[in-house]
Formats: sequence, structure tokens, C-alpha cells
Amino acid sequence: MPKPPTALVASLPRGGMTSWRSYVELVKPRVIALMMFTVVVGMLLSQAGWPHWTVLAFGTLGIGLVAAGAAAANHVIDQRIDALMARTRGRPLPRGVLGTAQAIVFAATLVTSGLALLLWASNLLCTALTLASLLGYAVVYSLVLKKRTPQNIVIGGAAGAAPPLLGWVAVTGQVDAGALVLFLIILIWTPPHFWALAIHRRDDYARAGIPMLPVVRGVSYTTARILYYSIALGGVSLLPVAIGLSGPVYLVGALALGARFIAFAWRLRRDSALAMPTFRYSIVYLFALFALLLADHWLAASGWPS
Repeated sequence: MPKPPTALVASLPRGGMTSWRSYVELVKPRVIALMMFTVVVGMLLSQAGWPHWTVLAFGTLGIGLVAAGAAAANHVIDQRIDALMARTRGRPLPRGVLGTAQAIVFAATLVTSGLALLLWASNLLCTALTLASLLGYAVVYSLVLKKRTPQNIVIGGAAGAAPPLLGWVAVTGQVDAGALVLFLIILIWTPPHFWALAIHRRDDYARAGIPMLPVVRGVSYTTARILYYSIALGGVSLLPVAIGLSGPVYLVGALALGARFIAFAWRLRRDSALAMPTFRYSIVYLFALFALLLADHWLAASGWPS
């Protein structure tokens, strides 16, 4: 096997701990951590045994680097908007801690290194789909949809839903039913997750001129959509059982997690102050659901009835 490609070296300024922390902030590490977890779950669910360690390690790293580069690019694209919003005005670019050129070089380095790593460690289809996901997020969502339609997160959410599918394809080299189901779960999860945050930050979005759903259609309309999507998500989350990807352990857990999500959405309809608790639970929900997928898969492999 050939040696892995050497990552491109960017000319990053020496700024001590402040600069280091600022670059880390550009990649949205908590978001990337959850995303990489779903990538790994997609890889492990794609076959009965363990994937080759190079695909598992370097494929995950490659997808993570591209996602981190997309996050950094999003900081560049949204820096004017970020400066107008209380939630984001403390980011490195609005504060002037990093310059636009530095962030662009950093993002390009991450993306180029990640794609090169994927070409070496996985396959062409995974690399192409990862690049398409990057363009979907940085161009279609951030540059076009975000500023033009309140359905931005519904349409643009496809890019954010790709990680487990990418992990699956990195191992198998093809898009199977299981990969599409994992993709669909996150696709349906994204709107209620993000709309809950948008309700809490609706004044920020209005000030920045971003047509998020609660700004354009109001809180009552948005909470109704969150409830509808949470119910739909409960049904979609059972598809892994329907196609034989998971068994009873996952089924019981998914039903419990889904019922809790619907309960949060139901209460949010009556009290918009519950927007942030709903948002925080949505993150716990996704992590727990994918952890259950993985636990059920391992139990089945060990002989547990599934």
C-alpha cells in the first residue's frame, strides 16, 4: 500500500495560544465531533466485520478534515452576518483576531488535505460525495439558500445529513439502502433541531436579515412544524429495523427517544421559552440514537437475538 499523502502546509501566523484557539473555533469542534461519530457509525454498520483500519482511521479523518474546512469557509462567508448577531459576534473573524485571507488558506488546506486523504484511504465515490457535500453546505446553503428562503435548512440540510452515508460509502464503495436510511434520519432531524435554536435567536436573525422560519412565519407556525417533523422523525427512526439493519435493542431505544423528542416539541408549542431545552435535547437524541444503532449492531454480531 502506498504511503498516505502529506497534508499541505499552510502559512499560518504565529499568534500563541490565542491564534491556536481561534483556528480551533473556526472548525466548530463540537459539531465536527458529533458528525465524525456518525461517520464512524456509518462505517461500522456497513458490514458485518470491522472495516480495514486504514479506511476506518484515515477515511474518518479525511471526511472530518473536509467538514472542518467547510465550517471554516462558513465563517468566512458569514462574517458580516456574524458581526450583527449576539451569538456569533465573538467569533474570530468579526473580532478581528484572524483575517479573511488566513481563514481562507486554513479552510483550503483542510479541504485539500481531507480530499487527498480520502482518495488514498477510501474510494472515488466517497471522495466525490464528500466534495458534493462541501459544495452543498458552503455554496448552496451558505451563499444561496440561507439569505433567500425560510426553507433554507430543509433544503440545505442534505449536506449536513451526509456524514453517516459518507462513512458507509468509504467502506463499501456504493450507496446502499442502509446508507440512505442513516442519511434520511439526519435529514428529518435537522429542521426541528435548528428551528428550535432559531426561535431562541429569532431577534438576532431578524437583525441580520436572515429569513429563518420563526422570523418570516412566526413562532407559532415554527413550533407547529417542529412538532410535525419530530413525529415524522419518530417514524423515520424505525426504518433501520424495517430494513433489517437493527433489531429489538435499537427499536426499544428509538421509540423511547422519539417519544421524548415529541414531548419536548409538544411542550414547545405552548411555551416558546423551551426552545433551548428542545435544541439541547435534539443533540442528545441524535447522539443516543446512533449509539443505539452501534450497540445493537455489536450485540447482533456477538450472537444477541436481533
